[in-house]
Amino acid sequence: VWTGCWRWRPGRLVGVIWGGRDVYHFLNSEHGIENIKLRRLKIARVDQLNDPFEWQAMTSSDAIKREAIRRLKAQQSADTGVLCFSRSWRNPVQWSHYADHHRGLCLGFDVADRLLGEVRYTDRRIDIDWILAAASDEEGNRRMREALVTKFRHWRYEKEMRIFVRIAPETEIEGLYFADFSNDLVLSEIIVGAHSDVSRAQLIGALGEMTASVVCRKARLSFRAFSIVEQRKASLWV
Repeated sequence: VWTGCWRWRPGRLVGVIWGGRDVYHFLNSEHGIENIKLRRLKIARVDQLNDPFEWQAMTSSDAIKREAIRRLKAQQSADTGVLCFSRSWRNPVQWSHYADHHRGLCLGFDVADRLLGEVRYTDRRIDIDWILAAASDEEGNRRMREALVTKFRHWRYEKEMRIFVRIAPETEIEGLYFADFSNDLVLSEIIVGAHSDVSRAQLIGALGEMTASVVCRKARLSFRAFSIVEQRKASLWV
């Protein structure tokens, strides 16, 4: 049974499927301010993601093949991490789930196209035999990559984009792993949650010399739709 995966380059961000450029990362205000100050994002480990079907979108009636899938996930969890983004910052559900019930922040990044992988949403799991049929060539690798970015359709609201990252010892800090801001991962925007008390002064203090290059805005609930929009009344954000 084929249990391999594509090769990673240590210490480098590695793309999967070409995607967009402007992407957004939600987090609580404490971690958001800290990450801005330290110019970094925490790398999520594969086995710590909140969907138990992560990297297990493949299915088979064969117990041996199912065990191979489980081994593949364990193998990749040991040395591969993920930076998770959305193509939009306007969905209120994401603010509730990932930004401390609208009290957190959303960081907008310009990301090199070659690094981004777009998550595919579906109703049906992928038959492992479809992948194994071409396992020895590039088509097999392509099919495996597709399987690893496939999720159940109910996650579609996230509009998720991903960067896969090789876990390296030099990126570890107290048991956690981080990816530094860089020319491939450029902080360009900060949106403060509708219920957040993070002030302009706090953001300026965290940004330092980056202040002039990063757009900062406050969010509010839309008056007409189930959406998050920009608060344009400056007096309502100190």
